[in-house]
Amino acid sequence: MKQQENVTLNRALGLPAALALVIGTIIGGGVFVRQAAVINDAGSAKAAILAWIAGGILTLAAGLTIAEVASQIPSTGGLYAYMEEMYNELWGFLSGWVQIIVYGPAMIAALGSFLAILTSAFFHTNPIWNLPIALGSIILVGIINIFPNKYGASFALITTACKLVPVAALIIFGLFYGHADALGQSIKGIHSTTGGFGVAMLATLFAFDGWILIANLGGEVKNPRKVLPQAISFGILAVLAIYVLVAYGVLKSIGAEKVHELGTAAIPYIANHDFGNIGGKIICIGIIISIIGCMNGKIMTFPRIMYAMAERKQLPFSKQLAYLNPKTRTPIFSIFVVIFIAAVMICLGSADRLSELCIFTIYCFYVMAFVGVFLLRKRNPKMKREFSVPLFPFTPIVAILGSLFVLISEVMSDPIGVFISLAIVALGIPVFYYQVYKRK
Repeated sequence: MKQQENVTLNRALGLPAALALVIGTIIGGGVFVRQAAVINDAGSAKAAILAWIAGGILTLAAGLTIAEVASQIPSTGGLYAYMEEMYNELWGFLSGWVQIIVYGPAMIAALGSFLAILTSAFFHTNPIWNLPIALGSIILVGIINIFPNKYGASFALITTACKLVPVAALIIFGLFYGHADALGQSIKGIHSTTGGFGVAMLATLFAFDGWILIANLGGEVKNPRKVLPQAISFGILAVLAIYVLVAYGVLKSIGAEKVHELGTAAIPYIANHDFGNIGGKIICIGIIISIIGCMNGKIMTFPRIMYAMAERKQLPFSKQLAYLNPKTRTPIFSIFVVIFIAAVMICLGSADRLSELCIFTIYCFYVMAFVGVFLLRKRNPKMKREFSVPLFPFTPIVAILGSLFVLISEVMSDPIGVFISLAIVALGIPVFYYQVYKRK
């Protein structure tokens, strides 16, 4: 296998494609299945809406902070590249290691599994087909991303447009035809076990996750110093508005008590009850497409981290993982490896737990990246920036405090999981030093 020296990543993604990838990667299943969890923890409809707003504001602060970093380090690999540039090679490697070995594949696997479960629930298929559907979905989306990146970007645009159908339906029906008291209801009988406003906000943060992944495509975005900040900022703002309106529409459609009673089945209930059999199926198909679009964004972005690490010869089999197909200019072997790991996780049924375990370590690296904004400004005080975070230093401080809140919440709620997630990070240290030794 010989890599042609002049083969590089195809810098073909403009603002519409980048924006679609941000929105498409964030809006997956979270907004459709987290409604009950947020309301249950918040205890009232009004508190639930405020939790969605607070989660969105924290995510926006994080996105605006990273947007400034992205404008100065517009490299393939996103968070991995930022950590290496702002700190050192080891910290960059460890942030990439967690994302390519566990977090990325686990997120892809979880989406595939959730897609299969929803397909079974919506269309009453035999559960025996869940595993083939989950595996088939990630393989098909992976094949799309083997072709030139314009196809993955086009698929992102199409799925983002399609996923707006159920979103718009839930919002419009709730606003104009819903009769429940959207903001005046509280949940009876669960206050002894409710997690409170903080935990409710934490649940919304998971639904906002994925906003940073567009940064992994820094080497394939046109004018990345300008486009990446715009895509991250406008994308998060759009998702914030969508999430708050969906939450309000759901509450106005059936009320907080019914959402609590139905749990994750609340959205399917609204689809079938309010839109009829055919309309309900259209809404359900839109939700499935939404998950596929989210999956596409992750399959398009996570292998780019593996490719960037392999280019620096930081991984075993770096020559193969850094290979770009001369015709498609995509890292085909990195895509294959990420899909393979995700497929194994689906078969083992461990995707959800593994993705939860890595949330802690991902937010550790987020905090370091947010602090990095101050480091970059100190190192390069006279550097002209294409994008500067608004309300500096207040915005980065909000992002840091919000992420610390997530970390503390994880330590208190799942100390064993935190230990395991740190152990996964530690496993990367001997790999890093072995690769450093091989390069000498």
